[in-house]
Amino acid sequence: MDFFARQPLAAVGALLLAAMVLVAVCAPWLGTVDPQAISPARRLRPPSASYWFGTDMYGRDVYSRCMYGARISLIVGGAVAFLSMVIGSVIGLAAGYSRAIDAVVTRVMDALMAIPDILLAICLMALTRADIQNVILAITITQIPRVVRLVRSVTLSLREQLFVEAAVTSGATFVRVLARHILPNAMAPLLVQGTYICASAMITEAILSFIGAGTPPEVPSWGNMMAEGRSLFQAAYHIILFPGLLLASAVLAVNLVGDGLRDTLDPRLSRRL
Repeated sequence: MDFFARQPLAAVGALLLAAMVLVAVCAPWLGTVDPQAISPARRLRPPSASYWFGTDMYGRDVYSRCMYGARISLIVGGAVAFLSMVIGSVIGLAAGYSRAIDAVVTRVMDALMAIPDILLAICLMALTRADIQNVILAITITQIPRVVRLVRSVTLSLREQLFVEAAVTSGATFVRVLARHILPNAMAPLLVQGTYICASAMITEAILSFIGAGTPPEVPSWGNMMAEGRSLFQAAYHIILFPGLLLASAVLAVNLVGDGLRDTLDPRLSRRL
């Protein structure tokens, strides 16, 4: 509670993010219908009491598709953040502590970072079929280099510290030194980086779906909805408006939480100093 008292914007972000998670979990009980149910007779209806967010070109309820679409964005964002943090931490710790590993890992990570994230994700998706698992994998690969570089830099600064040298002198193994003495000190910047990866992953998923390289078209994701409505924007603006607002709200919520964590965990940026 002290964290939210010192960081009111982070509290707003946490509440907004909690609301998004609640919507994703409780979507079937929020007055929704089958998000894939087609009804040509009800196509392109404007927002009304019967259809809160209107209907799309196939007569599908936009409100229901928006509620279920929250699941896709949150699953992708959370899964990419978790996987990239775990894999990137392991590689970054090894690279920062061992010069032999570092020589190879650094070159590979530099090569991956030389390619823009979205282009690399599109190339990876072009090699596989469109589904949520492949989207998560493709985006994770684009985010791992950032985690590796962060953890590697922290490890490089810590491996010369006296407490690490003392652990090595006492006979601690390579794995034990990394797990017990270096990783805990890297958790603060790693958690902050994880929030930004989560937000970036949600945007990247929407971009991939928007250009047809993400989840299948029938899946109710916010990117798919905006892609379907772009040609009808002047006649049915609601098809793009509502999923766009929800995507922006989700990304804003995650970024606000990340900013709060950064200001709290980084003493150089703490407002109390």
